[in-house]
Order: sequence, then structure tokens, then C-alpha cells
Amino acid sequence: MGDAFKVYLSALPHVCPRDARRMVLTADADGRCEVFTWDAATRRTRQVTDRPEGTVHCAVDADAYVWWFDEDADGRGHWWFEPFDGGCRLPGLPGAPAGLPRGLAVTADGTVAAALAPRHGGTRLLWGRRGRAPRDILGIAGEGRLGGVTPEGDLVALASVSDGEATVTVVASTGRVVAELPETGGLAGKFWCRGFSPRPGRSELLLVHELADGYQLATWTPHRGLVTHSWCRFDTEITAHWYPDTDDVLVRQERHGRSLLHRVSLYGRNRRIVPTPPGTLLDAAPRAAGALHYLWTDTAHPPVPHTTDGVALPTPGLLPRVPGRHTELWTPTPHGPVHTLLSLPHSAGHQAADGAADIDTAAGAVAPPAVFLVHGGPADHDRDAYDATVHSLVASGYAVARVNYRGSTGYGPRWRRALAAGVGHPQVDDLAAVRADLVRRGLADDRATALWGVSWGAYLVLLALGTRPALWQAGVAVKPVADWVTAHRLTTPALRALDVRWFGGTPQQVPDRYARSSPLTFAPQVTAPLLVVGADRDVKCPPEQIRSYLDALTAAGVTHEQMWLDTGHDGYDGATHVAVLRRSLIFLRAHLPAPAPRAPSRPPAQPGGPRSRC
Repeated sequence: MGDAFKVYLSALPHVCPRDARRMVLTADADGRCEVFTWDAATRRTRQVTDRPEGTVHCAVDADAYVWWFDEDADGRGHWWFEPFDGGCRLPGLPGAPAGLPRGLAVTADGTVAAALAPRHGGTRLLWGRRGRAPRDILGIAGEGRLGGVTPEGDLVALASVSDGEATVTVVASTGRVVAELPETGGLAGKFWCRGFSPRPGRSELLLVHELADGYQLATWTPHRGLVTHSWCRFDTEITAHWYPDTDDVLVRQERHGRSLLHRVSLYGRNRRIVPTPPGTLLDAAPRAAGALHYLWTDTAHPPVPHTTDGVALPTPGLLPRVPGRHTELWTPTPHGPVHTLLSLPHSAGHQAADGAADIDTAAGAVAPPAVFLVHGGPADHDRDAYDATVHSLVASGYAVARVNYRGSTGYGPRWRRALAAGVGHPQVDDLAAVRADLVRRGLADDRATALWGVSWGAYLVLLALGTRPALWQAGVAVKPVADWVTAHRLTTPALRALDVRWFGGTPQQVPDRYARSSPLTFAPQVTAPLLVVGADRDVKCPPEQIRSYLDALTAAGVTHEQMWLDTGHDGYDGATHVAVLRRSLIFLRAHLPAPAPRAPSRPPAQPGGPRSRC
């Protein structure tokens, strides 16, 4: 195989620490996600895995062994490895219990640290040598994730979130707990683990400290303990990575639907912007000698890898020409301005001299039907990034609005926490405010607006259709929360705990709050035709609570269709995703007709996985 892959990359390849030309990544293999190697020196690929349900977790270690996770239909399984160029494949941690993967790290000498979530719950931290039976050195009751291992393999970090608090436990290879962060001393806020320095002898752990009104970097060492770098603050969400050969840190900031890169010298106490094109960086990785690899996209362009060191990265295949014009607007509300990414078909609005849509002078043009793509989360946000669903809708003649309502990331902690009273209702209010703004500007047809969402986004679709029925003419809800009480009873322990935090108690303790936020309560008020897609093996948004909602729609005589998938909640193969996309487009064409669009020069490429309660 040559240097082109058939679908877009969603993350940079994993790079072998000793030979940066050897990389491992996941890409499309006949509609499934599988693991491939990439040799930058020869620009050749090799498919490593070939599993009926695909393979999504992979890594490469310093000895160029390729690792992947062999999981069953429920996502539980074991780590395996084989040589980069092929050969005998062996169990990575023989004798380890089957579980959900929660992170893997391999040091230069073959020491392995892995976190697994076993069937009975909790998280186990395993430590050992490649290809040998590991020791179970730590267990926690909640959900944890491997945060990193020192180059010497003597310290391991486990990150966890419990009762809304993000903490980090540092453990010695013997199982002794060395530190629990935050340490005593009155430091408030959450701590997110970003890994140990890759430089030998440092034993320095990088953290992101979330404050009430922003974020700052922090570090921990066994000798100095926890140090916060308060001079280096950011107003919106960040992630960070060590440079491999210095004490500098690369910070990627998500701000107002786009990405910024900063190079930070922690001990020189300075930072500078790293220039990148406007848009979204799906991934960014610092390399040796100050080099940088990043994966860039914007709404009009599918993801493309960039490199500053001349190392050849795998590139996607033939890129589609994205139709329409893409812009943004801010809608004033009593709670603050709401940011929307707007994509318009060529037939809508006027066009400014620079080719951008002039959203304030669209009067006189025919307003197109509009589809609101509602993102999941709510701790997520829509980005100025390519989305195959946006592509397909705009090519079909629809305007597409992606609203970063209250609760979205990318606008600072206060906006993310601004959920106010009544779960779901503030978000519905924001969607309604943006709809009114678009109609006022002549950018959406008041008689033809629809909602389309996945997971938490699908929940908001159902709640909006039931509480604001006069505003919406159609809806598509893929794997929604539809009945809060039943969902709470049947979902995962982590999501039950989240429900309790959101609502202030269980359904038995505060039944009125659950009822007020449950789409089931408002099902008889729905007037718009509705397509509901459920998944038979979904543990986050269980099928039983979707069926109870569908029964309520039937009893109320509401026009609706249903589609069922033999999958879980997160991730399904490309063929299934295309089937959902096709069914949804057919549904919208029947209930929200759009004017005949210009034919695109090429059809949109096969979409990646769904935006994924996610």
C-alpha cells in the first residue's frame, strides 16, 4: 500500500521513540477501523489487525513493537504486540484479566504499565514486563485512566474523576502510593494528568489545573511536590505535552471553536504562539529539536497532517471539495453571547467580495431550510472542523447551524458550568435564541427548521421538540436519553453518579426534577415528524428507555420512524454510520424538503465515526 489512506485521520500516528520514521495508526479497512504501520522512510503501510468488529486502540514502543487491543463485543479484552515489520504476535500481559482499556505505556527497557476496567467495576493498575505476567499494583473503585509512567518505569500516574473531582494518584512500581494530587494545602480545583517528562532522571509530572475562571499548568516531582505555574494561565480549555528533549511544553488551547498552539518554557517563564492556519487542530505533538506535527482542518477542508521536520506523514486519499460557504455568528442572550458555526448552501444569502457569506445583508435572498446539528457532551463543543454530516446536508441544499450552547467547552469554565436550574432547558433556550436570530437575519426559513443530534445532542433534540414544538418541523435523534428515570436505573455507575450531581439526587429523592427534564414527559406535545435511532447494546443510553419514549409517541399519535443498530453507544463501523446518515437524509428530504442544490464536483467521502451523554 502507498502513502494514502481511504478515510480522514482523526489523530496523529503514534511514533516509535527510537526511530521517528516508524509510526502506528488506525485507518479504514473495508469499512472497519484497523491498525496499520507507516514507514516514513519508504512511505509504505502494512495492515496489522483484521478483526470482524475492527480495532481502535494501538501504540508503538521504543523497540518498534506494535501494540493493539483485542476486544470482544462489549469492549473488553487484552493487549497484544508484534514486530513492526510483522512476525509472531504475542500477548502483551499474559494472565491479565479481561477489561476495558484505560491506557497503556511502555518504557524504553520494556516495562509496561496498563490500566484496565474489569467486568465487576473499578479500575486496576497493572505493572510488568512486555510479554510477561504483570502484577496488580493498585485498584480504585471508580473510573481511572493511566496518566503516564517515568522513563525508568519506577513511578506510574493514575488519573481519576470521582464525585466531580479530577485527581491524580502517583504509585511506585511496588504498589506504594507516593502522592495523591492535589496534596493538602488548600489548592482548589481539578487536576488533569498530562504525563511524565520523557527525559530520564526527571520524574516530573505535568498537570493542568482547572480553576474557577481558567486553567494553569502545574508540575509535580517527588522532591518538590506540587508546583503551580500561576504566571501561565489560559481562559479556555487546554491540553499539554512535554517536548521530548527540553523542559518546554506544547499547549493546545481550544477557544471559540478553533485551536491555538503555545510553546511554554516553564522555568524560563515565557510563552509564545506557535503559528498555524486558522481552524482546528485535531491533534498536535512536539518532536525532537523543536519540530512539530499537527493535524489541521476547518469546516471547508478535511483533516490534513502537517510537519515541520520533513518527516513524511501518512496522508488521506482524494479529498472532497466541500460545498457551500462557512461563517459564524454570535447571538446576544441574557446569559451571554452564544457562538454558532454556520454553513450555507451556495443558493443562500449574498456573497461578500472576499467570498465569505455576508450574514447581515441576506435580505432579499430565499432563506434555506436549516438543520441544527446539536453536539453531544455537554462537555464538548462544535469546532471549525470538517464534518461529513455538514458536508452532506449543505450539498443537499440545507443551511447547517452548529451551536455551542451553555455547557459547551471552549468558552471557559464559567460557560461550561452555566447549566442553571433544570437540566437540558438552558441548552434548549440557547438553540431557540439562535434559531430566532437566523430567521431574523434571513438565513433560515421560519417554516423549515430541524434538529439532528447524537447522544446528549439527541437528548436535546427530543427535549426541544417537546417543549418548543412550534419552532421545529423535523427531528433526528441518534442514541438519545429519552426517559431519565429508566436511563438512570439501567446506565453505568459513572453516569448514575453524574445524574445525581446534575439533578441533586436520585429519581426517588427528586422525582420532579427528573420529570421536568425528561423528554418522556413532553412526548405527547411533539408535533414534528421524528426519526429515532437506538442501539441494542447501548449501556450509556439504554434501549429500554428509548422504547418507552417511542411507546409514548405512538400513544399520542406522533408521526415517527425508528431504526435499530446492533451496536453499543460509542463507535460503530463505517458502513453502519453511512446507513444512519443515509436514512436520516432520506427522512429529512421527506419532511423538510430543500431546493435542488448544485451538484458537487465529487461526492462526500465516507464519514468517520459518529460524534458521540459522550
